[in-house]
Amino acid sequence: MWDRLLTDCHVLTMVPTPGDPLGVVRNAAIGIHEGRIVRVGRRTELAGTRAAEVVPLGGAFVTPGLIDCHTHLVFGGTRAAEHAMRRAGATYEEIAAAGGGIASTVRATAAASVTELLDQSRARLHALIRGGVTTVEIKSGYGLDPASELRLLNIVRTLARSEPVRIVPTLLALHALPQGADRAAFVERMIEDLLPTVARLGLATSVDAFCEGIAFTHAETERLFEAAAAHGLPVRLHAEQLSNSNGAALAARHQALSADHLEHLDEAGAAAMAAAGTVAVLLPGAFYTLRETKRPPVDLLRRHKVRIAVASDCNPGTSPCLVPQLAMNMACTLFGLTPEEAIAGMTVNAAHALGLAGEVGTLQPGKAADLAVWRIAEPQELGYWLGLMPERRIFRGQDQ
Repeated sequence: MWDRLLTDCHVLTMVPTPGDPLGVVRNAAIGIHEGRIVRVGRRTELAGTRAAEVVPLGGAFVTPGLIDCHTHLVFGGTRAAEHAMRRAGATYEEIAAAGGGIASTVRATAAASVTELLDQSRARLHALIRGGVTTVEIKSGYGLDPASELRLLNIVRTLARSEPVRIVPTLLALHALPQGADRAAFVERMIEDLLPTVARLGLATSVDAFCEGIAFTHAETERLFEAAAAHGLPVRLHAEQLSNSNGAALAARHQALSADHLEHLDEAGAAAMAAAGTVAVLLPGAFYTLRETKRPPVDLLRRHKVRIAVASDCNPGTSPCLVPQLAMNMACTLFGLTPEEAIAGMTVNAAHALGLAGEVGTLQPGKAADLAVWRIAEPQELGYWLGLMPERRIFRGQDQ
């Protein structure tokens, strides 16, 4: 006997079939046992199946639980004042040069107690959960010294152990250079001191960096990635956000799970990503907040058959986004994704970006029973509405 049988629904399996990129099964049912999917099929095919609980969904659409594969969720304070500065015309670089940007969040984060950081981060996490997220990546990066980064990753671990959501912790080891710091000494400390400690304690499952003119160089990033590989940790990269620094090709060379942002990606970078299987993570919230005008080259990614993921990039300065479906809408409206691409971007492709494609992202037997139930008439509405919330969210087989 199964634990649950969800009936009277239409299922977006996210396993493409000819002519149907969403793999829709209409008039469907889903069998769940011990937190996993055991059967997905037409309701008539599952008729007579025994389950401890039968849950009719009244014609709703069911997707895999949403996957937010790029967030900076743990931080102190806000940067609302910088929002006003941007509206007055200040650029990202000008705000950073004036002591704002990442540096201001680092100060606010250092000033907050662990309890305050937990409370603030938990509230943001709850907002994503309400929006249908069942898996979320959370980066460190607002500590900028080993002790502070470990503090943040331990907060991420506490959230993972106390909330009904799958959390993927990432060490953002090279995010920004502290003001007045010796550059070589800082990079050395983060790679030779912090990274081995994080690996030994199991506080992160991947390593990230910000490769950009205002951040870290190719050589510094490459050194970090080589050290990560030595510790058995996969990598991802903030790349080509503000300029074409060939970061995507660098990421691909190290078999990165993802390269993220990519507004200035060129064809060589796209080809390298395709060859390496590196996922393109698009972050329309940052594009919108920064009022950028150069869009990621979506047609280039399509032509090279690079998987496209979409994420909220929730962070205090450039993407204060707490509604995952809004990121899907913005990916369609601002970047030209189809609704089907946007849905895949926060399900199956986001799972690949986190190295979790065997566990989540599609509705198939054996996968985790992480689902979102939507009161919509057609799947395309998931790319249409602004801030749509699911009717219910199921995590590991149970309503949460």
